[in-house]
Amino acid sequence: MAEAVANVARRINATVEDGSDCLDLSNCKLISFPDGVFKVLRSVSENIHIITLADNEMKSISGKFFATFTQLRELDVQGNVLTKLPDAVGEMEHLTSINLANNKFSIFPAKLTEIPTLERINLEGNFITEIPMEILSAMPALKWINIKWNPLDKDTLSAVQSPHNFDILSTDEA
Repeated sequence: MAEAVANVARRINATVEDGSDCLDLSNCKLISFPDGVFKVLRSVSENIHIITLADNEMKSISGKFFATFTQLRELDVQGNVLTKLPDAVGEMEHLTSINLANNKFSIFPAKLTEIPTLERINLEGNFITEIPMEILSAMPALKWINIKWNPLDKDTLSAVQSPHNFDILSTDEA
């Protein structure tokens, strides 16, 4: 545990000292985003554009996370145990890419459709049965969605086969 905390502290300090726009806290055994990090990064949070929290044990992300990192362009939280996102994710004005692969989502995170800049959504390896294809088609910037390895229902599978103005990666039904 102490080693994990020290690892997080080292990575945060390096981000601050280097003036980096990227914060990588992947593989840190996190169960949530540490509250202390908000204080340490308060002065540089506007400069952070990419955050990687992949391969942790996170069960949730707070609205405070999205309220703090308002300039976020890319978020990678693949390989956690997330089941939902807070409503605040819909207010992310600059987010272009979100990786939610290999989590525990059973319902499509609808607030993602409110992000006008979102280009890429990765939902591979979750438990989602329905994808709101019509709403996704209305997203102005969406270029790509990965819905492989989800137990999609027949209506969604049918909708996926129709032409769309974005690319869809899905598991081929043999």
